[in-house]
Amino acid sequence: MTDFQKIARRVIAVEQDGLRQLADGLDESFDKAVETLLNATGRIIISGMGKSGHIARKIAATLASTGTPAHFVHPAEASHGDLGMMAQGDVALVLSNSGETPELADMVAYTRRFNIPLIGVASRPDSTLLKQSDVALVLPKAQEACGTGIVPTTSTTMTLTLGDALAVALMEHRSFTPENFREFHPGGKLGAQLSKVRDLMHRDLPLVASGTSMGDALLVMSQKSFGVVGVTDAGNALLGIVTDGDLRRHMKNLLELDVDHVMTTTPRTIGPDAMAEEAVAMMTLQSPQITCLFVVDPDGSGNAEGILHIHDCLRAGLG
Repeated sequence: MTDFQKIARRVIAVEQDGLRQLADGLDESFDKAVETLLNATGRIIISGMGKSGHIARKIAATLASTGTPAHFVHPAEASHGDLGMMAQGDVALVLSNSGETPELADMVAYTRRFNIPLIGVASRPDSTLLKQSDVALVLPKAQEACGTGIVPTTSTTMTLTLGDALAVALMEHRSFTPENFREFHPGGKLGAQLSKVRDLMHRDLPLVASGTSMGDALLVMSQKSFGVVGVTDAGNALLGIVTDGDLRRHMKNLLELDVDHVMTTTPRTIGPDAMAEEAVAMMTLQSPQITCLFVVDPDGSGNAEGILHIHDCLRAGLG
């Protein structure tokens, strides 16, 4: 019976060795490639054919999501009009393991004709692509993991990793932050994890003034449907909140009291620029668990700016 795990471990080991060779072989050409990309006033145009094309698409997506405008251009389509997607100010990053992919010829010629900087990635230093390139990034002659040497495996892994290295070098140089990252990832789990409280909070607040009767406070509490009402002073600073628990504790003579006698005076609050995940932790990991947080101005005034319900966080994919 075939030992599939043994095959998998061999493949992984071969590709790991290729990545080690790639790391050991980095030189000033990598620095020049990063500087060329940094100096682009337009976009990064990335191209490749076949398996290299699939890798090129991923590199383009990674660059675009980390603050470097980039898009993929298919080399065959480029020869039929898509060369117009490139312009002066752009930089071309072209991938080809052999460096002799015929479909790339028109794209390479176009970059030479219009003085568009060309960064070539290939495994043969004497290949047409690398000889024509302004910056040549040479892949080490590492063994393909397929065993026959004909299926792109190690070579595509090295190319993909080299693209990741370029993207990370660019984002670190530009001090690209998680907040920047979220701008390009508003959806899905990543977007949720990077959401701020202000992105999810409600601004139509259940608020009453200090001294309000509990009868009137209950009306506001019911109308806003948060299960809580905030109590503010004349300057809109949050003095306390009235929760379901407070109602139960004062049930005997509730309607004879005002909010100041019923409210909790030390409620948990959060600032609008805090991460939404922090709000979830405050509501669910502390005792007792709560379902709402008032959002207060972080400048020290204590003014209520919003309210966040645990359901808002759950709907966004948190929790």
